[in-house]
Amino acid sequence: MRLLESLYQQLRQQRRMQFFRTKSVLCSFFFILFSLAFSACAESDDEEQLGEYADWQARNEAYFLTLEDSLNSNPAVWRKLRTYSMTDKATTTNTDYVYVKVLQTSELTELTESPIYTDTVRVAYRGRLIPSASYPQGYVFDQTYVGNFDLRTTDVSNLAVKGYVDGFATALQHMHIGDQWRIYIPYQLGYGTTAKSSIPAYSTLIFDLVLIDFVSGSDKMEPWSARGGALRLVNKGGALRLVNKE
Repeated sequence: MRLLESLYQQLRQQRRMQFFRTKSVLCSFFFILFSLAFSACAESDDEEQLGEYADWQARNEAYFLTLEDSLNSNPAVWRKLRTYSMTDKATTTNTDYVYVKVLQTSELTELTESPIYTDTVRVAYRGRLIPSASYPQGYVFDQTYVGNFDLRTTDVSNLAVKGYVDGFATALQHMHIGDQWRIYIPYQLGYGTTAKSSIPAYSTLIFDLVLIDFVSGSDKMEPWSARGGALRLVNKGGALRLVNKE
């Protein structure tokens, strides 16, 4: 009996060991299969992105050069603004400038001031890249509104002028409340040679930008909700401002 029990225990142990070996082989097989599938997907995504942004630096530099032609052909609509971070006597190149296409000039003729570097602004915007294969209008990487701009439905962004990239801050310091501009920022005045979230390195940044309001650095920006309402001008501390109509 003892011999039979011993043989039974040995046979049971062998079967258990065989089960675990088989389980281990199957786990290894599925792990390798999953790794290969994940690697293939990653390579596919990388190849797609490389195709979308192939020669990205050269394409962005060539695109930015064409903006000078737009300025020369229609100077009434286009502007060229030197970055605020350079002195008047500094030697400049084309990429030390922001190009602006004026979409709408403010009808609030009483408002003649522009924000300065230390002010806080309230803006609405849509930011995108230059046109590419999958995005003929340019990939939209950030926006406060969808579709056409509407002051009654847009979200807004409040931030100090100095909190934006140089090109964006430069444009703001030339705008008046109510202006709606399309600004073109060279990568040298944007995020430069470093990728930023979904924005590849060497990207020209294109913003449709609306300046809604601004306050001095020491003042507090009031809460904003223009949804379904109207706006009115008020005199606040000697300065005219847009506020929600009661």
